[in-house]
Amino acid sequence: MIIQELTHKKVHNRFKLNGYYYSYDDMRTIAYEFIKEGNEEEIHIGEFLLEWLDEDLYIEVQTSGTTGTPKVIKLKKQAMIQSALATGDFFNLRPGNSALLCLSAKYIAGKMMIVRALILGLELDTVVVDGKPLIDKEYDFVAMVPLQVENSFDKLDQIKKIIIGGAPVSNALAIKLQRTTVAAYETYGMTETITHIGVRKIGEDNFKTLPNVFVKKDDRGCLVINATKILEEEIVTNDSVEIISESEFKWLGRLDNVINSGGVKLFPEQIEAKLQEKITNRFFVAGIEDEKLGKKLILIIESEEKEIPSSLFDVLDKFEKPKAVAFLSKFVVTETGKINRLETLEKTKGAN
Repeated sequence: MIIQELTHKKVHNRFKLNGYYYSYDDMRTIAYEFIKEGNEEEIHIGEFLLEWLDEDLYIEVQTSGTTGTPKVIKLKKQAMIQSALATGDFFNLRPGNSALLCLSAKYIAGKMMIVRALILGLELDTVVVDGKPLIDKEYDFVAMVPLQVENSFDKLDQIKKIIIGGAPVSNALAIKLQRTTVAAYETYGMTETITHIGVRKIGEDNFKTLPNVFVKKDDRGCLVINATKILEEEIVTNDSVEIISESEFKWLGRLDNVINSGGVKLFPEQIEAKLQEKITNRFFVAGIEDEKLGKKLILIIESEEKEIPSSLFDVLDKFEKPKAVAFLSKFVVTETGKINRLETLEKTKGAN
């Protein structure tokens, strides 16, 4: 019954921000202070708080542009509350647990850390958003992108649970995380699903869905998400998956990225995972037109041109080995720092 009474106009009495308790009435003042006197990230926090506190039942959020042109969409505040509750249930978060906001509140991942704190009664600290965000303090729950995790191994033992999103967790990073004491999880989700709907514990193969989220696949073999408390209708994705059960799935890769080379389907993400420990520069694999194969696989590396030993590809299966290697001094990236594969590939073609 209490869950049904939760609205965006209620702040949990255990909620803390940077060490201080704030009520719903206090939050507007704090928001204005952040906007007037804060740094860039505090301004984003303040702007989101004002939007959260207003009379509207929706907020506007910009997508990251990972799989297409960035766009502004509307999300129901009640759906965001339900997402926060589902995360709280899955990770057993309790009032008074400590959390760190080290992702920008300009985007959904940062906004949702704030919502979880407000709804679940977490004690939330904010820090400057950069590549190495941890401070000398212990936290029960933190969300990061892989680069932040990679740069924070000297302090990861201060965290009990960490969720990692924004980009896939590489095999190399997963191996390092399994040697630590932190309970680390990779998340699956997007802005449209109000961050994650699935979570994979590092070291395991499959994603498990949050409470009240159910999955299946369509005739293309792509994931379909049904989450009635969060989504008004099913979301059909372009992610190729293997369905284990209605609450568990294995992610194979993006259908948009699948390369049909001579009748063999190649998943770039799986090939890239195998090469992670072999290539230190940023890279990705893609398919380009080929008269014989239809598409041929190439490896694109962010680097000046250099010699690549053939032994580098020994970890790959026969059909996974690139037919060519291209070099580009600077990749095209999205506003959130992810590689824009399509534009980078076009730039690569122009350079050759």
